[in-house]
Amino acid sequence: MTKARIDARFAELKREGRAAFVPYVMAGDPDRDTALAILKGLPAAGADIIELGFPFSDPMAEGPPIQRAAGRALSKGMTLAGTLDLVRAFRQGDQTTPLILMGYMNPLVTWGLDAFARDAGEAGVDGLIIVDCPPEEADPLADALDSAGLSLIRLATPTTDDARLQVVVRRTSGFVYYVSVAGVTGVKEADAAAVAPHVERVRKASGLPVAVGFGIKTSERAAAVAKVADAVVVGSALVDEVAEAVDMNEDVTARVLSKVESLAKAVRFARTSQTAV
Repeated sequence: MTKARIDARFAELKREGRAAFVPYVMAGDPDRDTALAILKGLPAAGADIIELGFPFSDPMAEGPPIQRAAGRALSKGMTLAGTLDLVRAFRQGDQTTPLILMGYMNPLVTWGLDAFARDAGEAGVDGLIIVDCPPEEADPLADALDSAGLSLIRLATPTTDDARLQVVVRRTSGFVYYVSVAGVTGVKEADAAAVAPHVERVRKASGLPVAVGFGIKTSERAAAVAKVADAVVVGSALVDEVAEAVDMNEDVTARVLSKVESLAKAVRFARTSQTAV
């Protein structure tokens, strides 16, 4: 399926006239079994596409919440191989929900780009977002992913000018991830009115759907962004739920999936609701 799964999902959403809700969760957070339970529960809770982070010791694009999530996962022994095992387990019960891995280049280089792309595709991964791989250095990764039928999904930011955007969208497939705020994840809040013209600019340059992430924590903010973007990504707010549930000795899976349900509902009905957001 790979790339076809992403394209099919966005085509379906376009027919429905709504944006995708894309939750981000960290593989192995707070432990393998709980992370798998969360992963398996995401589609029923309203996830249209899933972003699964693989833990890395130096997550330079992440703010404190996802840094801590990576630390929790690493402390419980989660690895890149373990992340692919989670994907395989997820695919035993779900063959339709696109699943994107998000992380950093070092573990892929250690694995071997061609070997990793092959293994990821066989596990059921549909695409990768590699935060620290600049377009100028990305051809070996893009070649490996192309051979395995996986999408390379790139990031555009508020500081990406028109000339740079042409470089960014080259060899990008599936969708483009627009970072709505300057800085790391989970710190600033996205402004839908400010994001809208950038989304249109990226969409025109790439010919692809545009997902907006970073700075979206509440249902109200998610609904506002869903009116102007093709997909809404929420990550830090969900890993915060993991941390708070652990601290409060609550059911982590239930708490995270409840948050996903409220966010997904806001995104699903954003364009039809008469309520101002």
